[in-house]
Amino acid sequence: MGIEKFEDLEIWQEARVLSQFIFKLTTIEPFSKDFKLRDQIRGSSGSIMDNISEGFERDGRREFIQFLSIAKGSCGETRSQSYRAFDFNYINQDELNQVIERTDRLGKRIGSFINYLRKSDIKGSKFD
Repeated sequence: MGIEKFEDLEIWQEARVLSQFIFKLTTIEPFSKDFKLRDQIRGSSGSIMDNISEGFERDGRREFIQFLSIAKGSCGETRSQSYRAFDFNYINQDELNQVIERTDRLGKRIGSFINYLRKSDIKGSKFD
């Protein structure tokens, strides 16, 4: 039995947890008062889970890979923004390390899934 909905994907679940973690970090002052960076990092972390789900819902392997690639890029964007948050003293070293570890692990998992799909014969329901 295969994956029937995007919520079953471990990478989507992990992205959701990351987005929740980022949201918590950004509710604390002074981070919460830097509206631009706060909204950017919330957006990029949310984009990871959103692109995984959107790609899955497209039903085609190539489109899914494209959206997974965007999600992987959003992992890097979130990681980069976390360095800015650290440099501006919005988060501490431990929080930075947690974001780096989570985004690095998730990016690698998304990359592995992309590689799996590229080698797979799965076409998606659009190509049946």
